[in-house]
Amino acid sequence: MKSVEVAAAIIYKEGKYFATQRGYGEFEGMWEFPGGKIEPGETPQEALKREIQEELCIDIEVKAHLCTTEYDYPTFHLTMYCYLCNIISGQIELREHKSALWLTSGSLDQVSWLPADKEVIEKIRSHKPSEPNQ
Repeated sequence: MKSVEVAAAIIYKEGKYFATQRGYGEFEGMWEFPGGKIEPGETPQEALKREIQEELCIDIEVKAHLCTTEYDYPTFHLTMYCYLCNIISGQIELREHKSALWLTSGSLDQVSWLPADKEVIEKIRSHKPSEPNQ
């Protein structure tokens, strides 16, 4: 089975987390934390900054590692490195996603998450940061 490594940004601001709805591919319409594939030679943090700039037109600060989750999809094994982040500049522009929402930890269940991202929600709820640097 093919293995894919990605980095995901858990962008946190004023008590809410940023979620994006996929606009393409096999999982179109499902929700995820934004991010993307780690290229050869990149650290997860470098990949995350690049992917978020490409997908959302913003610059982020990667504050802390929240968790690493593993999930077996039907056609590949996913390893996802998740980092608490904050926006340092730019205005969000959805280049690859259908939609986006800011959700509180209590409202995270209101959207249909990709399976690997569901595991991250539990980590978010147990972490409960006041800001990403904690």
